[in-house]
Amino acid sequence: MLRRSVLFSPGDRPELMRKAPGTGADTIVFDLEDAVAPARKDEARAAVRDVLSDPAFDPDAEVCVRVNPVEDSATTAADDLTVVYDGDARPDALMLPKCTDGDDVDALDSLVPGETPPVLALVESAAGVLHAESVAAADATDALVFGAEDLSADIGATRTDEGTEVLYAREHVVLAAATADVDAIDTVHTDFSDGEGLREETEFAIELGYDGKMAIHPSQVAVINEAFTPDAEAVEWAERVLAARAEADEEGRGVFQVDGQMIDAPLIAQAERVVARAEAADGV
Repeated sequence: MLRRSVLFSPGDRPELMRKAPGTGADTIVFDLEDAVAPARKDEARAAVRDVLSDPAFDPDAEVCVRVNPVEDSATTAADDLTVVYDGDARPDALMLPKCTDGDDVDALDSLVPGETPPVLALVESAAGVLHAESVAAADATDALVFGAEDLSADIGATRTDEGTEVLYAREHVVLAAATADVDAIDTVHTDFSDGEGLREETEFAIELGYDGKMAIHPSQVAVINEAFTPDAEAVEWAERVLAARAEADEEGRGVFQVDGQMIDAPLIAQAERVVARAEAADGV
């Protein structure tokens, strides 16, 4: 599953939900949590159900629904699922906010009627970051999603352009995701008019090891997708590395070089990731 861009769309805006697949986002998230005012939750649930159930709605993107937390909330995931799952179609995935440990994901798993789809688990609090391994290891978890804004509010940090105040947490989420072999999705870039800043932040997320990034505006999708799609030069290098490895294997050589560089296991793994990402993007 390719999740370069994960775009949010308010659950009480059916016209925007229907347009979301046209942005080119790999995953679109119908949001029943933060994007919807408490007084409009019932209306939003019904709208999400109706859009999902509409035969004319047939997107290529993964369709995810962000439910409310499983507990400690006036409106909970159980309220959302009761309505959303009452329609003729089910979402491809669910996003669970404010995960503090794996028990939260397990609790959501127990609430879903029938088979639970992949869960994108939002880690956005001090407890969530410290227990990210537990969240990632839950049976239903398919991705860890890092929420820097809520985390900063939780710990009393001041958000900066450099992001040093959340860097440890950002790296910890990647490590936890890698350990459990699930996707790691990076935090939002809140200034959707700042395309260059978004590009730089996305490129840094890739350097950290993230697989994708959240988007809050359609204009951000193309920038994110382009950053996560290897360019021709990178693909050519990766293909040369893999071809040289195959030749070395046939000749029984454990050491080989490409472009004057000695190639070891980490570089081979990097080449494999580049080719896999390029192939996945080409198939979108």
